[in-house]
Amino acid sequence: MNQSVIPSTPIKPPLQQLSIAIPCYNEEEVLPETASRLSSLLSELTENNLIRETSIYFIDDGSTDRTWALIEDLAARDTRVHGIKLSRNYGHQSALLAGLMHAPGDAVISIDADLQDDISAIKQMLDAYFSGAEIVYGIRSERTSDTFFKRGTAEGYYRLLQAMGVRLVFNHADYRLLSRRVLEALRSYKETNLFLRGLIPQLGFNSATVYYNRRERFAGESKYPFSKMLALAVEGITSFSAIPLKLITLLGMLISLVSFGLALWALGVKIWNPEAVPGWASIVIPLYFLGGIQLLCMGVIGQYLAKVYSETKGRPRFIIEKTL
Repeated sequence: MNQSVIPSTPIKPPLQQLSIAIPCYNEEEVLPETASRLSSLLSELTENNLIRETSIYFIDDGSTDRTWALIEDLAARDTRVHGIKLSRNYGHQSALLAGLMHAPGDAVISIDADLQDDISAIKQMLDAYFSGAEIVYGIRSERTSDTFFKRGTAEGYYRLLQAMGVRLVFNHADYRLLSRRVLEALRSYKETNLFLRGLIPQLGFNSATVYYNRRERFAGESKYPFSKMLALAVEGITSFSAIPLKLITLLGMLISLVSFGLALWALGVKIWNPEAVPGWASIVIPLYFLGGIQLLCMGVIGQYLAKVYSETKGRPRFIIEKTL
């Protein structure tokens, strides 16, 4: 695995306590295998004296299947397994934050339940942590398991955000290690509109990257259809960049110049060719064009106003119904 670490004060193993936070939504098909593989890995790490204590936190994000029942069963059979049940479905990012804020330990690793992220990369994450990194990003070295459409739109989205000035780690989702100091810094961020992929890099701290091959889902179906991916994309752009608002201003100036030019053209036609009959296209096309631009601008502004509205209400980002 390739990795790059900004030097800091190294931490000698063993790590006192490591927790793994796993958001779950209708993951009954894959959950037993996920728990089994992670338990085996954690046992190996403790046997090699890299970690003294370990724990796995499954966060049930309002599942409608047997996900919570399985978490209860896993917790009854393994003292390292714990569960956090949210009162309803709050979304992946809120569920993930709930796990990060409640899982104990000197470091917490977040990973999805579908086993697409290679859990063996956790060893390289710990190596980077022991070398002084307080944030370790898991980055997909390739996306062959994704469809051509998903791969193209995802990579295009990362480039778009970077072009808009958002600090983002390319091809990184939510597979990462965070130290306790980073988690306490994250706790001070109170925003309701969560986009952790953009928020974590803003925290600073020494960071490292670990590359891994992304796999197919072990079982079940993706919980991120195109509609949810599109919503997350809009969330990321409007949460960390004001460039769309600036583009609206530039667009307004451009349209004003074009409109002024059309007015001069119409005036010239009127003066130099009084018998000319103005064509319907010169009226209808600008009318539709300006109407579409106005609706687009209103939509973008509405997105930002909606964010202000949700933030000012100050509602909780999640409510925990039960813990194990």
